[in-house]
Amino acid sequence: MQETFTISELGKEFGITTRAIRFYEDKQLLNPDREGKKRVFNRSDRIRLKLVLRGKRLGWPLEEIRTVLDMYDAGHQGELQQLEYTCRKVEESRTQLEQQKRDIEASMQDLDTIEKRCLARISSIKGDENVA
Repeated sequence: MQETFTISELGKEFGITTRAIRFYEDKQLLNPDREGKKRVFNRSDRIRLKLVLRGKRLGWPLEEIRTVLDMYDAGHQGELQQLEYTCRKVEESRTQLEQQKRDIEASMQDLDTIEKRCLARISSIKGDENVA
């Protein structure tokens, strides 16, 4: 596996902009080495970026992502804490998403009901116009 990566390579690999990667660097979620003005990311940075993007996809705030990353940085002794914390966050996210799913399903039913009533009323009005 490749040992170092440019910002462009990571952007292409993960389908994000270099601006987004610089944003995560500004938030101190990534800490690439420098060769002059050029950023040089190592495998650890790549894993950190992958974890950041996974956390964002799950809707986690950057502070919670930072907590997971800090535990990742602690090495083996932080692994158990990281796994337990991540499991708690996963359960919280699952609960929140299940509620959102129920809310969406209820909204879809409401939309179906409204649409049926509107279509029935339109049909009724058009039927009245044809009779007159």
